[in-house]
Amino acid sequence: MRAVAQEAGVAVGNAYYYFGSKEHLIQEFYAETQQEHREAAAPVLARERDFAPRLAGVLHAGVDVLSPYHSFAGTFFKTAAEPTSPLSPFSTESSAPREASVSLFREVLAGSTAKLDDELRESLPELLWLGYMGVVLYWVHDRSPGQVKTRQLIDGVVPLVDRLVGLSRLRVLRPVTRQALSVIHTLRH
Repeated sequence: MRAVAQEAGVAVGNAYYYFGSKEHLIQEFYAETQQEHREAAAPVLARERDFAPRLAGVLHAGVDVLSPYHSFAGTFFKTAAEPTSPLSPFSTESSAPREASVSLFREVLAGSTAKLDDELRESLPELLWLGYMGVVLYWVHDRSPGQVKTRQLIDGVVPLVDRLVGLSRLRVLRPVTRQALSVIHTLRH
């Protein structure tokens, strides 16, 4: 909070007027970052109808938005990774930014021409968000110049996800899809 107050040119007490704690400050960071992610993804969502380019565009936009924070992402992640931390992306306190992110992946799917199993359609945005959390975790650890390996990960995984989503409609794979959805439902409740 001292560093934030100093950067803002206000007393520490004034910083606490706007943010009750560093956790509140980070939650605001989550909310602003999510809004920036949505804005950065808007052009690809407006232009593309195919599922794979929409998903790739949103994932790349997320990395673009996070890039300025890479130097301290590891330190930040230590706190956010603690299961009891209010800064965990899975915490109750993080529910609004998490839902905003899931909503963005819902938009990826809704605006696409993807044909998929109807039962998967409801859960897929949350699964895509979980995949995005995996990309973010990889990005945190990526020491390649400009985190180019994270970009390669996105470009390699998106076609696989696209194919799996398309295959979900095949009758022979419906039992596997149902089993996966059952696991998700069990974990959620």
